[in-house]
Amino acid sequence: MPQSNESATVPADSHSPPGPEARKTSLLSNLGADLPASLVVFLVALPLSLGIAAASGAPIMAGLIAAAVGGIVAGSLGGSPLQVSGPAAGLTVVVAGLVDEFGWQVTCAITAAAGVVQLLMGVSRIGRAALAVSPVVVKAMLAGIGITIILQQLHVLLGGQAAGSALENLTALPAAITNVELHSALLGVAVVAILLTWKFLPAAVRKIPGPLAAVVAVTALSVAVAPSVERISFSGSIFDAIALPSLPDGNWRAAAMAVITVALIASIESLLSAVAVDKMGGSRTNLNRELVGQGSANVVSGMLGGLPVTGVIVRSATNVEAGAKSRTSAILHGVWVLVFSALFAGLIQLIPLAVLAGLLLVIGAKLIKVADIRTSLRTGDLLVYSVTLVCVVALNLLEGVIIGLALAALCVLWRVLRAQIHAHAPSAEALPWRVTIAGSCSFFALPRLNRVLHSVPEGQDVVVELNADYLDHAFREALVAWQKQQRNTGASVILEEHGTTAFSDAADNTPQRQDPREFPLPPRTSWLPAGVTPAHDDGGRLPLRSILLGIDKYHRRHADKVRPLVQDLTEGQNPDTLFVACVDSRVNPNLITSSGPGDLLTLRNIGNVVCNDGSDASIDSALSFAVKGLSVDSMVVCGHSNCGAMKAVIADAEGAAPAMGKGFDTWLEHARPSYSALMTGHPVAIAAAAEGYSRLDQLSMVNVALQLRKLEEHPVTGPALASGQLEATGLFYDICSARVVLVTPEGIEQLDPSMAVRA
Repeated sequence: MPQSNESATVPADSHSPPGPEARKTSLLSNLGADLPASLVVFLVALPLSLGIAAASGAPIMAGLIAAAVGGIVAGSLGGSPLQVSGPAAGLTVVVAGLVDEFGWQVTCAITAAAGVVQLLMGVSRIGRAALAVSPVVVKAMLAGIGITIILQQLHVLLGGQAAGSALENLTALPAAITNVELHSALLGVAVVAILLTWKFLPAAVRKIPGPLAAVVAVTALSVAVAPSVERISFSGSIFDAIALPSLPDGNWRAAAMAVITVALIASIESLLSAVAVDKMGGSRTNLNRELVGQGSANVVSGMLGGLPVTGVIVRSATNVEAGAKSRTSAILHGVWVLVFSALFAGLIQLIPLAVLAGLLLVIGAKLIKVADIRTSLRTGDLLVYSVTLVCVVALNLLEGVIIGLALAALCVLWRVLRAQIHAHAPSAEALPWRVTIAGSCSFFALPRLNRVLHSVPEGQDVVVELNADYLDHAFREALVAWQKQQRNTGASVILEEHGTTAFSDAADNTPQRQDPREFPLPPRTSWLPAGVTPAHDDGGRLPLRSILLGIDKYHRRHADKVRPLVQDLTEGQNPDTLFVACVDSRVNPNLITSSGPGDLLTLRNIGNVVCNDGSDASIDSALSFAVKGLSVDSMVVCGHSNCGAMKAVIADAEGAAPAMGKGFDTWLEHARPSYSALMTGHPVAIAAAAEGYSRLDQLSMVNVALQLRKLEEHPVTGPALASGQLEATGLFYDICSARVVLVTPEGIEQLDPSMAVRA
């Protein structure tokens, strides 16, 4: 039913909040799922927070403060019900640089100020605008952070001290390897080994978070075999670590730039994480409210002496996988961090720095994803990815991201301004030249267009393949003018449009999607196989020449693209469905099922009938081959509207059967039961009539239902259907609406996305 304008225009975040009683009921109903999920997230967050604090050069307890504040404050105020916030690896490099430049307490002030900026962004309702960043730049940024963390933590794992920059860490690495501290290195390597092999352990063991298991196991081992290794050190509990921020003594410009950097990176990372969590958990994030929650958490964390807070995809994914239902899980996880830090701080000081280094090495490596590199290569963004990554590692995070965004914008501008225009000389003398045009065709491309077009010799036949996503008037005029010039030399110029634009002659609006019957091709019989003439038949139908020219177009434009799709089918086939359809030319099984090459074994006959009496060897052999030879697991019988076969059935029953020969009369024997079922009030006919379908279409649907029953009685398909090895489905294709209807023995049902999901 169409919705009213009032309901259609209500903003997504304008719903009134539930009352206190509703919130209390929701909290209690979800507590059974949120409580255990919060414990799992806490166990994952604890070692990660410690490791990120160590890598940032901040006090160890700053990581736990940020984890507690992120869980409680961002979890309560944020717009993502399932996202978990805390200190993130994405800001490790930035925070380490700020600590070196300004000191820890000024870094806390920068964190709080960045939170204020985030609050203003959220209140200003520009949450979605913060997502207007090229994904390839974000992925390259994370990969650069991962490389920086690895170079930094390798020194810690080897028992040394990390330098201030990634390049310094890289150049100092040979010396660190030479002066390795053996116990420290072995402990770090043990953590890496546990984390890499954890996914291969039994499911019962994997219920324990891998990072927690690795840190606890190797820490216990270090107490026994390496008591002298360097460990985490701090004094007091989490409450003793609370420190008020202080303002910088000078260099306010650098401090202001740092505030903007932290705010932007934290916002982008949080919003991207929230979007990813929505896809995993089916929730819907209010992005502006999420910025308010993240900003509030950063203000509180900075004021208490904690690290910057962002939404963290690792913890959020763990939260979803653990079965969390609401924001209560994130809030409780923050409470558990706070309780543990207050009561068991002494245990934290047993953890060797090399153990956290091993943990961070794996975290850094996970930020570098081969899939992202492959995607950037496939989409033509490898240059942007590479430059951004190198600049993040060699310069710093902010400069690297700015350079990456600028390069991405330049690449987009280049793609818009530069259309792909090429001329291809014929491979044989009798064939025409080809000119291929793709992309955005604007007046910027006119110099290249004229240069390429005038490279085609006069008097040569040409096929212009136009695949444009934009085509302006100037480009049209230039192409049409050249077309006329080339035709004046005695050549033919055929314009084939394949893009989404509507190309037309600027002078007379002649559409270029031409029907060969109205715009006949030049009589170049040398283009065609021997013996094929270019003339139309007497009925005005498209001749064989159209098929052959279509094949030629397929070879030129699509064969290379189709080859990878059918490469695996060269030695055999493995379809999963037998599709029984009518021979009607308007029914395209692959189109209406969105199936690819080799997915369907298609059986076509007049009226999509099934003969279960052994009278049709062709149908019987197709069924046997599908079930016994190819082991298909489903069968579909598909009828369609305005079916000529069903018209013949009605005419036969009413005494006006067309004279189509003995074979057709024999076929009618298998279709007559459908007419009888229609006349006796078959449930499918009643349901179709209620939906407004014509008598002819009602018969087509009834016929489908009867064919399904014949499949149940067939000696080949019947046993397979009874045992559950095979399932059968009836469909009806309504040509007028181009939609497919489900036909069951009891009636008909409109197909919708939710039905497909349930299936």
